[in-house]
Amino acid sequence: MRGFADYEQFDALGLADLVRRRKVSPGELLEAAIERVEARNGAVNAVVLKLYDHARRAIADGLPDGPFTGVPFLLKDLTASLAGVPTTRGSRFFADSPPAAADSEHVRRLKRAGLVIFGRTNTCELGLSLTCEPALHGPTRNPWDTTRISGGSSGGAAAAVGARMLPLAHASDGVGSIRAPAACCGLVGL
Repeated sequence: MRGFADYEQFDALGLADLVRRRKVSPGELLEAAIERVEARNGAVNAVVLKLYDHARRAIADGLPDGPFTGVPFLLKDLTASLAGVPTTRGSRFFADSPPAAADSEHVRRLKRAGLVIFGRTNTCELGLSLTCEPALHGPTRNPWDTTRISGGSSGGAAAAVGARMLPLAHASDGVGSIRAPAACCGLVGL
């Protein structure tokens, strides 16, 4: 990988600390994450909507001073409204839904923390399964063994983190939707 070669050696707080100490810029971190999505997503199908220009604009407009300032971040394609961006919920029924008019409170808080949102991750249809295999976007595969599932419903988030595209991603859980993918992909889910 070109760019910031040590990117994968740090967790999200470590990356934020590097930004705070001006050892690396938010733009360099974003490009490192994008490079990894472009190189690895084809094998796992974790990222279903790329918002690279959205993220570049957020950095150019100035990021708030938060605990995760400059850290690249992916939103699950469910339960997180991002102004101007559609949420398909992994369903063909919502595939043509209009973009959100405003950020949800959750997304506003993520932005205030300084996270740089640069895409959406795959989820099972309406978050109603412990596998991530929606007809709309296709299955997300396990980054450790692509013949296996990533779990669900936050399977895209887990696969993206497990594939080392980024150290932290948005997930949501009603009946195990964080815990199952974390277990399948060898991660800790909160």
